[in-house]
Amino acid sequence: MDDEYVEQVLSIVEAVPPGRVTTYGLIAEAVGRGGARQVGAVMAAYGGPVPWWRVVRADGSLPDSHVPEAHQEYLAEGTPLRSSGAVDIAAAVWLPAETDG
Repeated sequence: MDDEYVEQVLSIVEAVPPGRVTTYGLIAEAVGRGGARQVGAVMAAYGGPVPWWRVVRADGSLPDSHVPEAHQEYLAEGTPLRSSGAVDIAAAVWLPAETDG
């Protein structure tokens, strides 16, 4: 994983608006290489300073270890949630190509 790839992934994460989320796979598509696992590796190694809670699995969930802190962020930002506690992808997804902020 090269520095350019890391920077591309992190810049997309920084662009996700509060109250919205994107997925590991959508970020990989926007970067144009790698896949969801590679994006996950970038987030695990370098994602601390960016709004990491705005990047979720395709089903709207996060790893269990991230849920408590992320849930607080979701409530603060007004992110749509399902009764299971996962993000409501249909209501909250943000596509990296979007420019509506």
